[in-house]
Amino acid sequence: MSEHPGGAAYRIEDLAHRSGATVRTIRAYQDRGLLPRPERRGRANVYANAHLARLRQIADLLDRGYTLASIKELLEAWDAGRGLGGVLGLVAEVDGPWTDEEAGRISRAELDERFGGRHDDAAVADAVELGVLEPVPGDEDSFLVPSPQELAAASELHKAGVPLSAISVHLRELRGQVEHIASRFLEFTTEHVFARYLGEHPPSDTEAAEAASLVRRLRPLAQQTVDAELARAMRTFATRHLRQHLAREEPPEQRKETRTVEMPAETMRAVERLVGTAGAAEFVAVAAERELRARTLDGLAANHANRSIVDEIP
Repeated sequence: MSEHPGGAAYRIEDLAHRSGATVRTIRAYQDRGLLPRPERRGRANVYANAHLARLRQIADLLDRGYTLASIKELLEAWDAGRGLGGVLGLVAEVDGPWTDEEAGRISRAELDERFGGRHDDAAVADAVELGVLEPVPGDEDSFLVPSPQELAAASELHKAGVPLSAISVHLRELRGQVEHIASRFLEFTTEHVFARYLGEHPPSDTEAAEAASLVRRLRPLAQQTVDAELARAMRTFATRHLRQHLAREEPPEQRKETRTVEMPAETMRAVERLVGTAGAAEFVAVAAERELRARTLDGLAANHANRSIVDEIP
């Protein structure tokens, strides 16, 4: 490397060393138009600090999941004067933490103690596969814990008597369902909120900054919505489950006799749209009970009125 009036000058080998990219990768980026051609000085190609900065931007965007094709569009927009700062800010906002929870660390001994004091390598391997634990490079006796709350929940379930294998199965099933919810929420907000920022061309600096601000505002809504709906559903199903359990414990003479009643299909569909399939039968039963009570009251009132009329006849 040598110095010149315009700043640092690098040979391709020096640029590769400083950027972490290989010489072959640098040349491939040049061929694809991601990296400007070097300056030719005599028989040597000379790279500048601008090339180094561009390589680091490309590496950062690749780490965030962008393809080379999309990176090229972003960089072309930047070179055209539309700015890249806002886009990178949006990328950082989306790629940042979506929870206030901080990752923790736990030793193997502490882990064994929290789960009954037994050394269970299979359970640990399962937890690592699920991402509940992450190995610490160079330290076989420690693990990173991305979500201490998730590990604490597993510990409490195990203390309550749930086998670790059952907890793993439950987490896999739950994760699939939650990922579906997250995907639907993202589709919903993209369709109604972010569509105007996701056209054929990269957003301008101003548009990207607006989108990043919206991400900050809307980020907590998904968790708040899921928390509220989960609380509602847990109360509904827990109450129903308890009632069913208690009903099985009632003596035979106290159990209510039930009968199957045919209803028009369209009526049942209307009820299901109103209260959901799970609550349709209960809704119909309650509605029928309400009608019976209303008719009983009407009958009592009518009888009282008739007696009053009779009493008033001379």
